[in-house]
Amino acid sequence: MDPGIWIVVAFILGFTARQVGLPPLVGFLVAGFVLNAMGVREGAVVVELSDMGVTLLLFSIGLKLRLRSLIRPEVWAGALLHMFITVMVFGLGIFALAAVGLSLFSGVDFKLSLLVAFALSFSSTVFAVKVLEEKAEMSSLHGRVAIGILIVQDILAVIFLTASAGKLPSPWALLVPVVLFAFRPLLMKILDRCGHGELLILFGMIAALVVGAAGFELVGLKPDLGALILGVLVANHPKAEELANSLFSFKEIFLIGFFLKIGLSGAPTPEALGIAALFVLVVPFKVALFFLLLTRFKLRARTSLLGSFSLANYSEFGLIVGAVGTANGWIGNEWLVTIAIALAATFVLASPLNTAAHTIYARLADRLKPYETEGRHPDDQLIDPGNAEIAIFGMGRVGTGAYDLLRERYGDVVIGVDYDPLTIKKHVAAGRKVIYGDPTDPDFWARTRPDKTKIRIMLLAMSKHAANLAAAKQIVHKKFPAMLAATARFADEITALKEAGVHAAYNFYAEAGTGLAENVCEIVERKKVGQIEEKKK
Repeated sequence: MDPGIWIVVAFILGFTARQVGLPPLVGFLVAGFVLNAMGVREGAVVVELSDMGVTLLLFSIGLKLRLRSLIRPEVWAGALLHMFITVMVFGLGIFALAAVGLSLFSGVDFKLSLLVAFALSFSSTVFAVKVLEEKAEMSSLHGRVAIGILIVQDILAVIFLTASAGKLPSPWALLVPVVLFAFRPLLMKILDRCGHGELLILFGMIAALVVGAAGFELVGLKPDLGALILGVLVANHPKAEELANSLFSFKEIFLIGFFLKIGLSGAPTPEALGIAALFVLVVPFKVALFFLLLTRFKLRARTSLLGSFSLANYSEFGLIVGAVGTANGWIGNEWLVTIAIALAATFVLASPLNTAAHTIYARLADRLKPYETEGRHPDDQLIDPGNAEIAIFGMGRVGTGAYDLLRERYGDVVIGVDYDPLTIKKHVAAGRKVIYGDPTDPDFWARTRPDKTKIRIMLLAMSKHAANLAAAKQIVHKKFPAMLAATARFADEITALKEAGVHAAYNFYAEAGTGLAENVCEIVERKKVGQIEEKKK
């Protein structure tokens, strides 16, 4: 396949999807089916891009992963309970359809029904990470819970693939933990000396694709698992976040191949379309089950709903299970096409669902809150800003700089708000007053009465425009008597923020240059004053 063809088609349909308010990945999925209809078949370029994209994605997850999050009950128990219930319910349903006599299900016994149900019980790691990154919610509680559940699912996937292969990994695989432990200090030293440019990017590529993926594959382990573990190994390095950011664009480009590959997997038949539509119709069961399970673990209705929406799809692992099943002669090749269609359809439907997730919760909050338990998860408590007069939402580099300057000028009346516990811990250790909270959460504001609050200045300094815009709308809706300011990166973002009710919006790239110039001028003026004083003496 000529790369120029799929690049053009992918851009046109991705661009079209964006213009109608959908994520570009929806357009990429449709592009795959369009190319398939044009007679194009997946080639080595698409396959390689897809594999590299998924590998870099898992490496990036590892860079941001807190291993302690996997041992929390809502993660491991939630994942296992959801999988068990889904496999049993879907398995019985598929077996019942086979008993009815549908041709696609002919020859499918109860054991194979459970196999297909097992494939459908997984949710997509690629989709969830893409959606959470676009909304800057990877570090939020619902984002951490969703990613934790997906990693538990990935571990189960590795176990299944190893068992289905009928052979154990190489005996050398037993040495992997020892080698990694010994190799880690060297990795950290190399990363120290890579600088901030192209060497940093190459280091990430080598760590993910060569040491991680190829190294694990060499000893019979899943390559993606190797990339994830290599990311975890260097996650505590000061440059881990910078490394993840530097690989971001490469990962995004490579993942286009992944979405195209789904559509190129085969031409659908009418029967395959019908079965895929049936599978799509039962996705709400997965979402509702996630919501019920997460609320049982004392998470709030909002956290549970947003986490469930991130998992409201089928997984690319379903295609892998289908390939394993066809390779072993358990199921027919048409299952690959059926699962691919169902997977693509759930991606298309879940994209706008996640985009509108906060609006949906705001409308359904009164109906969903009765499902909450009396107790509350320690990380999901509603907070009170106390006696603070200035609140800064988003304690990244911009928010931290604003916090320090405002505290220097106005005293200890400044409070920072962030939804990343690790960020909060670092700031508290540095002597700043920073609390946990998600300003895009309607419940965050529900406990604060505008006529009683002492806050008179609010600064929205979160990294994503969508988060700042959503928080601004919440603040304006609650009619807080405070001056509202926000940061932005582009002129159209400033316009949108002001239309939402923000009093002052600033392009922090431009302001950074202005601030630098002001500091230089201040230093020059001080020097002049010092020279004049010296002459007077």
